[in-house]
Amino acid sequence: MERYVIKGGTPLSGEVEVGGAKNAALGLLAAAIMTDEDVTIENLPDVSDINQLIDAIANIGATVTRNDRHTVTINGSTIRSHVVDYEQMRKIRASYYLLGALLGKMSQAEVALPGGCNIGSRPIDQHLKGFRALGADIITDHGMVNAKADILTGSHIFLDVVSVGATINVMLAAVRAEGRTVIENVAKEPHVVDVANMLNSMGANIRGAGTDKIRIQGVPKLHGTVYSTIPDQIEAGTFMCAAAATGGEILIKNVIPRHLESISSKLMEMGCTVIEYDDAVRVKAGDFIRSAKVKTQPYPGFPTDMQPQMAAVMTLAHGSSTITESIFENRFKYVDELNRMGAQVKVESNTAFLTGVGSLEGAEVSAPDLRAGAALVIAGLAAHGFTTVNDILYILRGYERFDEKLRNLGAIITQVDSEKEEQKFKLKAG
Repeated sequence: MERYVIKGGTPLSGEVEVGGAKNAALGLLAAAIMTDEDVTIENLPDVSDINQLIDAIANIGATVTRNDRHTVTINGSTIRSHVVDYEQMRKIRASYYLLGALLGKMSQAEVALPGGCNIGSRPIDQHLKGFRALGADIITDHGMVNAKADILTGSHIFLDVVSVGATINVMLAAVRAEGRTVIENVAKEPHVVDVANMLNSMGANIRGAGTDKIRIQGVPKLHGTVYSTIPDQIEAGTFMCAAAATGGEILIKNVIPRHLESISSKLMEMGCTVIEYDDAVRVKAGDFIRSAKVKTQPYPGFPTDMQPQMAAVMTLAHGSSTITESIFENRFKYVDELNRMGAQVKVESNTAFLTGVGSLEGAEVSAPDLRAGAALVIAGLAAHGFTTVNDILYILRGYERFDEKLRNLGAIITQVDSEKEEQKFKLKAG
């Protein structure tokens, strides 16, 4: 079983380059199948979620060319099936984007219900509400969602809750619907804007992405494009927290500082220095970490995908901190693992109460999901002694060369798959 072994206590320093945004790239890949011309997507992260979706797209007949590790060209003219029952699709959340893309392209789609990290209830009822408003008939049976329409017709859609997935999925279908679609109460996240921008570069007519109302004028067809994925704000935020927790200083390159403002402002409140450049941020830890309060909110608020990493920093703060989770109800499964390392965290309802302990002790812990796994790595980097993080397949879903990038910053960390390798590393590091 693959795991990370970490010897903590080394302040991280140096430069790190952030890859493309996983959450944006998943939507871009789905959009790429909607034309019969070549679509080339650059700056893709080389992580398992992305590679599984690319495999699924090839599995339905699209022509897929891996130009290099971070670039793919997709041509949807050879798609021979609207059914996506690829086994790996049941393991990743964003498989549902193929529903909107295939419905828009072929007026029918049958896709396995999505999986992904178990961080709480993530129903797709708003996706289906949007598809029905566009004229699709929906049947859910035996773990598959079947959507079919004679003609997709523009409509006025109000999402009951702000949902990134539903916003992107309905947008994908609506670009090929006849007439005008207005979607209100939509998500404003950077990856929503990124998918809209790529669709527009393919000939779509989308206005208002990044605001709470998106207006779409349907078009009869889309054409090819070359498009580059935005930088990953969550990967960048993870390295920002790693700098703060280890008492280090990191220059994080290939970022859009505006996307990081909620994270930057919170770290500055906690005593860090954050300097913004055109496409980079420098984070320098303060003399000590101050306590703080965080409440997760839709963008531009503090991202739910960053709260576990921020919790790892807060365990080391002076005083008491709180994190209120308002997006997913099951996002505190990492708390027991942090407490194994000497943290003092208790959860009541949707709020975690953290009493700063000044220092953590290495322990054997298990990653319960993607972002929680990253938080446990941060905790291990800051802790005394050795930490073993099990179940890192979750982490590999969303972070490319995570241990390598950390080593380049001075971290003592390696990936092993046996007890023998772990012991060898500990002897050498010790």
